[in-house]
Amino acid sequence: MSPMDRRTREKQQVQERILNAARDLFAAEGFEAVTMRRIAEAIEYTPGALYVHFRDKAELIRALCRNDYEALRLATEDLRRTEADPVRRIWAMGHGYLSFAAAHPNHYKLMFMTSPPAGVEPDAEDLACMEDPDRDGYAALVESVMQAMAQGRWRADLKDPELVAQTLWAALHGVAALQIVYGHDPLWQMRPWDERAKEMAVTVLRGMLRDPGEIERMPDLGTVEQWRGGEAGADKEAAS
Repeated sequence: MSPMDRRTREKQQVQERILNAARDLFAAEGFEAVTMRRIAEAIEYTPGALYVHFRDKAELIRALCRNDYEALRLATEDLRRTEADPVRRIWAMGHGYLSFAAAHPNHYKLMFMTSPPAGVEPDAEDLACMEDPDRDGYAALVESVMQAMAQGRWRADLKDPELVAQTLWAALHGVAALQIVYGHDPLWQMRPWDERAKEMAVTVLRGMLRDPGEIERMPDLGTVEQWRGGEAGADKEAAS
């Protein structure tokens, strides 16, 4: 490995440490409460060392968001590209989405359960990704919904692909959010994660499809043990 390659790798490793520490602190304390000094202290760096990698807190937050949204996109990308049928693709992408939430609760909490900080607006790079199914997970979902709509797969009264996509998203988000907040709280006696996730997916799709019987023909995308493996990842991240 050349000195340049080594320096690049070391820089990436430092940036990853910074982002991981920032994510944990933001998830626990909120964007506004956490300062660059606080993040530096968490990884035993000086504040000045952080500014070598991120010129300010806003740039760090943008980098964190890009990193985590890309991780979510990758979690569903193979499922999206290998499934030609749009309804089955939506079923598979939902499985990937919920598995990501279970394995990475702090990522998910910041992405979908925390209001974005004031003054941190999308820049040109972020805006360029929007509406591109190859780079934006929501755009990929809308694309699949539109393809299924063109095939007449949704109920006849469902004519707005954004409404269908957002309804599907809201259903899965509810499962993910409850898991992250209450999934390990014995007071709530939550039923097993995989059962709640699959029941929600089945119920919502059955109610929206023109032929509800399609649900009975959906592929099995994972065993109880695999879903519990996601929960083990959640336990590990939540404890870190």
